[in-house]
Amino acid sequence: MRKYLKLIICFGSFFFLYQSCDKAATTDTSDKISASAKEVSINPEVKMVTIKGGEYQPFYGEDSSLVEVKDFLLDERPVTNREFLDFVKKNPQWKRSNVKAIFADETYLKDWQDDETLPKNADPNAAVTFVSWFAAKAYAKAAGKRLPTLDEWEYVAMADEETANARNKPSYSAHLINLYNEKDRQTHKVKLSKPNYWGVYNMFDIIWEWTDDFNSIMTTSDTRSGTFDDKGLFCAAAATTATDALNYASYMRYAFRASLKANYTVSNLGFRCAKDL
Repeated sequence: MRKYLKLIICFGSFFFLYQSCDKAATTDTSDKISASAKEVSINPEVKMVTIKGGEYQPFYGEDSSLVEVKDFLLDERPVTNREFLDFVKKNPQWKRSNVKAIFADETYLKDWQDDETLPKNADPNAAVTFVSWFAAKAYAKAAGKRLPTLDEWEYVAMADEETANARNKPSYSAHLINLYNEKDRQTHKVKLSKPNYWGVYNMFDIIWEWTDDFNSIMTTSDTRSGTFDDKGLFCAAAATTATDALNYASYMRYAFRASLKANYTVSNLGFRCAKDL
């Protein structure tokens, strides 16, 4: 069954982005990011909310054991165009004309008019997109934060407006699928929708979001075992918010993540930051 799920997820990933899923992470790119110039600190004005830890049921993994998530802080909303512009101004190595190909592909900040001009007609308070995992990591580091782990993100994403775990509500998945099918949702201003149980906005209704271990579904290693190398950032064992492989909303997220590489940039992919307590 486990092998069957792997095949299904990889196959779905191919069609989701019309790209093959490279599971092998041929270079230790997570090591190479440390070789880039040191980031200048930034201080974005975004509220961080406290997420009370707990357990949740993974979608996929070695067994059906519950996964523990510790208390942590999470940005209440995604990083905006305005905030990322401030970051690249203070850290010119992350400007579109300066960034190295190993850290971002050719569509990095593609919609920006130039290195320091936001997209035409773009809302400065809309979520930034066309940002690679490396750029997101660098931004988080400059802000004194980090990217949320996959488990942390999915744990928060279980919530609706009323409960911390809404997975068993038929309306929950139906609502997510409707959101995923909405066109151009990535152009919306942040915080227009209602927050979830935790006080977190826009987990689903604007963009897809990077997690620190985003592509952690396509291998047999387990990042939670405490014994993994840097390749685990790309190819470790993972979980999502559904116990049923036919939960389409959860499957869509994992098919999408499994098809990414760390230097990829996509028109509806952004990020938010987290922090240890």
